[in-house]
Amino acid sequence: MDVSALQTFTSPVVLFFILGLFAAFVRSDLAIPEAIAKGMSLYLMAAIGLKGGVAVAESGLSPLVAVALLAGIVASFLLPLIAYVVLKGFGKLDRLNAGAVAAHYGSVSVVTYVTAVEILELSALPAAGFMVAVLAAMETPAILSGLMLAKGGNDGEKGNRGEMLREVFLNASVVLLLGAFGIGMIAGPSGFAEVSPFFQAGFKGVLCLFLLDMGLIAARRIMASRSITWRLTVIAILLPVFNGALGVLVGTAIGLDVGSTAAFGVLCASASYIAVPAAMRLALPEADPGVYLTMSLSITFPFNILINIGLLTAFAQAIAGPAGALP
Repeated sequence: MDVSALQTFTSPVVLFFILGLFAAFVRSDLAIPEAIAKGMSLYLMAAIGLKGGVAVAESGLSPLVAVALLAGIVASFLLPLIAYVVLKGFGKLDRLNAGAVAAHYGSVSVVTYVTAVEILELSALPAAGFMVAVLAAMETPAILSGLMLAKGGNDGEKGNRGEMLREVFLNASVVLLLGAFGIGMIAGPSGFAEVSPFFQAGFKGVLCLFLLDMGLIAARRIMASRSITWRLTVIAILLPVFNGALGVLVGTAIGLDVGSTAAFGVLCASASYIAVPAAMRLALPEADPGVYLTMSLSITFPFNILINIGLLTAFAQAIAGPAGALP
């Protein structure tokens, strides 16, 4: 536990995030232009997709990859059910907002995953390259599950439903991640070598600046929020712990190595703050974004970055035992 925590809090990636939180809380005028932030986001998704595809090209497809993909899809669809029950019961949310928030807690955060991968590599527990495909597969089932919970049998107008489905399956993160993953598989290590100076060398530096921006956004949003109760704050912290621990147990059960198991736990623990809010804005415009965005971005995201990644890594190591201490 202490080793994982130490790796987390001495990582420049996490320290830049803390700097962003600090700057916002002391009301500094530090800011990163939106266009640059969007460019960094595109760069990170392309880089992680490429590297994942290259890793799979080296190792080849296997039954374990198929099982991991299936586990990710099932987890993404079922985790919102747990969240929905908790949000309606303990959280006191109505059906509509409970379904909207629940969708966020079954889908994934690319930035949380990328940060976890960096920390796992520092801990000598690298995640398998195919986990990028699991990440992409987990982004959309939760949206469908959350909408079913929020709307029940009411599907809304066909035109709006078609637009929402397009947003779910063709949103920028899914297209870029899967596209870059496919390019990496086709190009292989030799093809990737030609672009590695750009995608490999600059990756951590861009991630540091991106997390600086995310720290600024998360802190400023939570200071401005008026919709979050203490009950929702508790849920936004404890639900990722539960979901992540469940993910670690599943990852261990299907035979993933320790690094990949921890990464799967992080995927289950993370909450989307890009793809799902975009889908909810289309499909559930009456749901309160002050609730679902503040919970996912301003509470769960910082908690995962600062604490939960270390907790889940330690849990994965503890379950694996002495044999799983090294990759």
